[in-house]
Amino acid sequence: MSIQLLEQLLPFVAVGFAAQLVDGALGMAFGVISNTLLISLGVPPAAASAGVHTVETFTTAASGISHVLHRNVDWRLFRRLAIPGIIGGLLGAYVLSSVDASVARPFVLAYLAAIGVYLLWRALRHRHPPEREPRFVAPLGLVGGFLDAAGGGGWGPVVTSNLLVQGGCPRRTVGTVNTTEFFLTATVSATFIARLGWEAFTTATAGLLIGGLVASPLGAIMAKRLPTRTLLLLVGTVLTLTSLYGVASALMR
Repeated sequence: MSIQLLEQLLPFVAVGFAAQLVDGALGMAFGVISNTLLISLGVPPAAASAGVHTVETFTTAASGISHVLHRNVDWRLFRRLAIPGIIGGLLGAYVLSSVDASVARPFVLAYLAAIGVYLLWRALRHRHPPEREPRFVAPLGLVGGFLDAAGGGGWGPVVTSNLLVQGGCPRRTVGTVNTTEFFLTATVSATFIARLGWEAFTTATAGLLIGGLVASPLGAIMAKRLPTRTLLLLVGTVLTLTSLYGVASALMR
């Protein structure tokens, strides 16, 4: 590997490492964090989302298999989420790959900033209602899939958080949402390949994959050591500040 290629790869390895570290500890936010940092590094929104979803196809496959083996999946909830989520992902990928990157960038970053604010709100009001079967599922899957593809991430924060607010069992909610995410990311990645071609996948994709794989075991250790509320506050703060800075920079050009 040449020095020049290594220098190009390392920033994306660092992004993948940081995102997976948080995702492994929190159970969400790999796509949101990766996409935010990739766009900040100058990667076009469509290419950033395509690269993130390609990497997530591998990470969510491993996560989904693990949840199935540990019986953390509610298959009825899975069926209610999967089809609407895939449809939303197809629409989001199509919309994002059909518009000019400079036009999409401030809207994507504004969405990511909103996710950051929502995570902060969750941290400050960290309460869980009595467990009951969620009712608002299919529309949530559709919106979550669309925003995930259009914003490069957000399925976990949007869908998991809302299902928990509705009273879903935390263990089965996380397991089911993560398992469903594999089918969503595989569909979105295929859509980006069809719309953008393989040129959408750059050094960023390889770097994210390497960093994510290295950080996977460390995220599990962090999950045992850091309180969820602390992680939510950290993720929400970083996402909000980074995204708002990106929005301001884009609008001032």
